[in-house]
Order: sequence, then C-alpha cells, then structure tokens
Amino acid sequence: MKIVICSSVDFTDKIKEVADILTQSWHEIELPFLSKKILAWEMSLQEFLKVKEKWGDGVFRKKAWEDLILRYFNLIRESDVVLVCNYDKKWIKNYIWWNVFLEMWFAHVLNKKIYLLNNIPEMLYLDELKDINPIIINWDLSLIK
Repeated sequence: MKIVICSSVDFTDKIKEVADILTQSWHEIELPFLSKKILAWEMSLQEFLKVKEKWGDGVFRKKAWEDLILRYFNLIRESDVVLVCNYDKKWIKNYIWWNVFLEMWFAHVLNKKIYLLNNIPEMLYLDELKDINPIIINWDLSLIK
C-alpha cells in the first residue's frame, strides 16, 4: 500500500520512526519534502528550525525545485491512504497546522482514507477537521487498510 505521511517538518524524527515501522510491513511511504532533505543530511533539523523561526519556512519552499503544495497534491492523488502524524506542539495536543490541514482536504476531495495517529486536536478549525471524517488509530498502525 502506498501511504503519504502528512506532518509538520518539526516532527521529522518521529515521522521517520513511523515510516520505518510501516516500511517493515511492506508499505511504500512518502514523507514531506523538507523532512526528506533533513533525513538525507542535506540540512539539519536545527538549521531548519532556526531559519523557520526567523524567516518562516517559505525560505525553503522558494529554494525547492518544484511547487511543494502541488507536489503533495499529486503524491496524495497517487496514494492509497494518508497518515497524519499529529503530535503535541506549541502547547496544542495533537497539533495539525495549516499545511497538514490543507493536505487532509486534498485527500478528502480525492476520496482517500485519512488516518490520524492521535486524536483530533482542539483547534480553530475543529469542525472542518471532523467534517472530513479521519480515522483515529491511536498509534495502532495495523488499522491502516
């Protein structure tokens, strides 16, 4: 099964752990573009976070050789399912920020199953998150089908 992982780049180390588990079960995994750069040692997570804090992550998007939003839309279109790795961040339990929210809507419009690693967060767009009916797996990766 082809699984696209959607998550904040800040969680790169954690999503790598999830990707490794899924890969051992013979799934094909796609990670966020900037997470792949970090895992390939093309930049460090610390460097990314430092630049992001000062200038925003748009700096990295401008350096990418492709439109990263369109890239993820196409990856989601070609996938079987989407897995959102949502962890605690910025004092928000199970954080899902705008870019991941957008990717979840891509998956919804493309009629893909959307799995959440953890519960839906209490965020401004809670109703919209609920409307797309994600499947909450509470870390049970075997529920991804």
